[in-house]
Amino acid sequence: MKKIITLLFLLLSIAIHSQSNFQFHGRNNEKVQIRFKLINNLIIIPLKINGKTLSFILDTGVNETILFSLTKNDSIDLNNIKEIYLQGLGEGEPIRALLSKRNKFEIKTLKSPQEDLYVILRDAFNVSARMGQTIHGIIGYDLLKNVIAKVNYSSQTITFYNPDTYKYSNCKQCGVFPLQFYRNKPYIDAKIQMDTVGNKQTNIKLLIDTGGGDAFWLFEGTKKNILTPKKYFKDILGEGLSGTIYGNKSRVPQVSLGSFNIRRPTVSFLDSLSSFNARKFKERNGSIGGGMLKRFNLIIDYSNRKLTLKKRGAISKKFYYNMSGLNVIYNGQQLVREETINRIKNRSRSVVAGSENEISFITSYHYKFTPSYKVDNVVQESPAYRSGILKGDIIKYINNKPAHIYTLNEIFNLFQSLPGKKIKIEVERFGVPFKFEFRLEQRI
Repeated sequence: MKKIITLLFLLLSIAIHSQSNFQFHGRNNEKVQIRFKLINNLIIIPLKINGKTLSFILDTGVNETILFSLTKNDSIDLNNIKEIYLQGLGEGEPIRALLSKRNKFEIKTLKSPQEDLYVILRDAFNVSARMGQTIHGIIGYDLLKNVIAKVNYSSQTITFYNPDTYKYSNCKQCGVFPLQFYRNKPYIDAKIQMDTVGNKQTNIKLLIDTGGGDAFWLFEGTKKNILTPKKYFKDILGEGLSGTIYGNKSRVPQVSLGSFNIRRPTVSFLDSLSSFNARKFKERNGSIGGGMLKRFNLIIDYSNRKLTLKKRGAISKKFYYNMSGLNVIYNGQQLVREETINRIKNRSRSVVAGSENEISFITSYHYKFTPSYKVDNVVQESPAYRSGILKGDIIKYINNKPAHIYTLNEIFNLFQSLPGKKIKIEVERFGVPFKFEFRLEQRI
């Protein structure tokens, strides 16, 4: 299960921009606070479109709002539609989409009545299955350009402030970074140490990408020494509008964000083919994603062109990744039979010494629908690959517990928990059960 979706819609090549204008309404026209879900390092917020509440990823790496998943229960009315084609990151052809104009967007009392919406007719990257819950789309610049957004990863809340009334407070644990924009996407300057010998650092420019799950991405060849280190493994980094994103997973000695020195972070290196559409901004060297950003609390201020990072205790934690090699996705609902067990105390004096003084018996069965998970991909030469697990296997048990008691996010966290941790998995393959065992392995 990869860093799901290093959601590379972020690299959409869309030249048309909407005239969106989110404004505060109601008695308190200074701020609006909402709770968000953090899934695979991505921020999921509720967004109401034309009266229907949907789940959207807050993605600073996109310059337009995109809808890519609707069920019958989620159907909404769309206004003023015309057909277009979109091109994104990955290997593949442009995909067919719709452009809908003058839609009403709401986040509580933060509203905009004139929003453009791009509707992808074929959800090629299957985001909901990869996230373990229904995800309808992504939003970035259209929302953030008219507000100041304070993202608190600790409490999983976002507070949107009115830029006209917001006042910054002094913060000794904060770093303030000027934002540079290209096609309405925000970039900051950073430094990277590529060589373990010495302490020479290279200046780099990174896209701020809350829609990417990894800590850092770097594009090979954008500077002479930005090349994959000797120790790496090939990995599937995510899915984009135009196909699968491939690259090399490795580590670098240090990345410096102002006064914050990040030791031995994981870095994904993309070759020129995979990152072709990202290189339209020639100065860009890569991205900083949710795997790094979640170690801070953020103040995203597009109107004043600055980003504030306030460090949390998580900043010093080691960088782990999916050490199993398994990419697991949601596989729909399954009907599971569960037993209802009654337990009564045994009052008899003839109970054998040392035995439990209790009698258990099954009184009934009941059925319920639970989530099912399957293996979407297995990284070659990974621990799971060597154990014999195959793409398409249906996961039934994880560490002797039914797989359905886990959320997909919990499985994701388990696979990046601790090197050497033993993982037991029972799968079903064409109706036949198979058991596998391996240990999480830190390959870089």
